Amino acid sequence: MSTTSFAVLTKARSKFGKRLTEKDYTSLLSCQSVPEIMAYLKSYTHYSNSLHDINERDIHRGRLEALLRQNLFYEFDSLCRYDSGISSGLASYIIETIEVEQIIRFLILLNSNSTDKFIYQFPAYFSKHTEIDIDRLANAKNYSEFLKAASESPYYDILKNYSADCKNRLPISEIENKLYNFIFSNLNTVIKKNVKGRERQELTSFFYTINDYNIFSRILRLKKYYNLTPDEIKSNLFLDYTNISPKAIDMMCQAESSAEVFSIMQNTHNGKLINKIGYVYASDISPRIKYRLAKKNMHFSNNPSVVMISYMFVAETELMNVISLIEGTRYNLDSKIIQSLLIT
Repeated sequence: MSTTSFAVLTKARSKFGKRLTEKDYTSLLSCQSVPEIMAYLKSYTHYSNSLHDINERDIHRGRLEALLRQNLFYEFDSLCRYDSGISSGLASYIIETIEVEQIIRFLILLNSNSTDKFIYQFPAYFSKHTEIDIDRLANAKNYSEFLKAASESPYYDILKNYSADCKNRLPISEIENKLYNFIFSNLNTVIKKNVKGRERQELTSFFYTINDYNIFSRILRLKKYYNLTPDEIKSNLFLDYTNISPKAIDMMCQAESSAEVFSIMQNTHNGKLINKIGYVYASDISPRIKYRLAKKNMHFSNNPSVVMISYMFVAETELMNVISLIEGTRYNLDSKIIQSLLIT
């Protein structure tokens, strides 16, 4: 193993060892307010450095979440600075994922004529990492103005093919599918170009399994919230990067109920993982599977790129947990309900 590869493994596993423990979660669940949560994070966890200069009595909940997300992004950035052969590709994947999340969030707001809310939730630290014109985007009032803001981004060639319908509504699900397919395509190209042997096999298997569950979750969501035909559902899936057979995909798209979709998925090779996790809602399944696989890789993989991206997913899940704790505490939810939402 090269010195660089060893450094990546050491750094990622060192960070992994500092993640929140069961004791930490128990203490956080006992907090009665957002300032109490922040005080605990600041005093007893690895978040202390990023929160060191912040007064927990004055900070707004939204500001706290923004700081924690910023901390996570810079952690990813520091790991990707190691020249592991695929580090630049993983950095691009992370940036593209954030960009697409922000694009979709803006388009949802555009559909509801609420774009004025966008800039207040935009991660300011991310502005220098994107080719999207954020100032122009913040002032966009229609899809044409949005396209101008995104004209220098790699997504423009996809986005320019869409327009609002007669009710001024955009096909957000279809746009989202095309954008994430673009991200997966780029990542797949990077893996094939820069990674070989066992490492390529591990990375490909990891991402394909994650996509299998994204497809499963997407089918459930499209069936529940949209009145789409099986062909329309299938057209909203990114099918180039999956282990699920075309026959199983067709059967899930044509299924008459969510229970039938579950049954078909559980009979696939990767679908058997559903029985090995605890979940409250169907939407929990995909992130719980991703966390389970990432945590397993942290313990057993010796391939630097696999460990690097797995740590990123573990850290991302932890941040989701902290945000669930903040939101649950803010709205005075019972601690047992909050606990059921945590992925640990």
